[in-house]
Amino acid sequence: MRIHYFQRYHQKENVATANTMLLLSRLYQYSADKFFRFLKSEFFADSFEPEMAFVLQDKSIDSVPDATITQKSFKIVVETKLSDWFYSDQLMRHLQSFGDEEFKVIMTLAPEPMADDKMKSVAEQITEFNALQKYPVVHINTTFENIANAIQDVIDDRDYEMQDVVDDFLNYCYTDSLIKVSDSWKYMRMQLAGTTFDFNVKENIYYDNVDRGFRPHDYLCLYKNKSIRAVGKVCARITAVETEEGMQYTTEFGELTDERKQKIDRAISNGYEYGYNLKTSTQRYFFVEKFYATDYEKITPRAPMGTRIFDLTQILETEDIPDTGQIADLLSAKTWG
Repeated sequence: MRIHYFQRYHQKENVATANTMLLLSRLYQYSADKFFRFLKSEFFADSFEPEMAFVLQDKSIDSVPDATITQKSFKIVVETKLSDWFYSDQLMRHLQSFGDEEFKVIMTLAPEPMADDKMKSVAEQITEFNALQKYPVVHINTTFENIANAIQDVIDDRDYEMQDVVDDFLNYCYTDSLIKVSDSWKYMRMQLAGTTFDFNVKENIYYDNVDRGFRPHDYLCLYKNKSIRAVGKVCARITAVETEEGMQYTTEFGELTDERKQKIDRAISNGYEYGYNLKTSTQRYFFVEKFYATDYEKITPRAPMGTRIFDLTQILETEDIPDTGQIADLLSAKTWG
């Protein structure tokens, strides 16, 4: 059974806040450099350099010390809601939490962005407050999903531990409805498929242990030999496990048909050839309409060790995702690292 990093099934703001802060603290513990890169990308301007600076013979007004160790001060005040129910009077009281920090951010965090009229009202009040401050306060309105996406942007394929933490955070967010609107239409999930690749493509199916978390995605692609070799659009997602009463199926998405049951049986038989026992542990079976051949080459050294999520709107540079065959053709003309 999968061990989760984050509490679940608690529809309370303090739990959502605690889980988000745990995510950020895990990133800091994993890599302070990547944590500060996350802060710079999401909250502070390019001039923000929070890391400690070690300077030799840093001249001051009256002397030249042998060395100095300095760090710019910053503070982020967080207010979390489970919907867009922020109150400006509460946020204005939070401004009193700041001292003489050089960089100040008040972050409003919710499953959905703040309404435009409320954003405008908060901005006007913060501008009035800043008129009397040496260092201004910046308001950042964001979502749980944006936080996770921003962290994924600063970690890479081989940050296995941190990838697992972010995946579990996303899974927690979906479980507790902290991500309201599914944007699965633009995401493509990469899976490693070396030994089973031919079977996967032939049967238009892929399986994975049910305990492995994932973010919703409409497209599935298979990696083999330094490149993504196949891509398909997910049309059904079904879990299956053998019990004393026989095979037990649970439909998560799509329809459970006799044909799909037969494909699951063939996947179980095929797995035995490679030493996989798919019967006694619950597996999630992803069915695609059709796997289309592609050649989306990875140009950086070393093969990925796990899954990866691609945003097709960024890769294809369009909000209008074409049909799967066209996606396969377009990916063949591109590379990734």
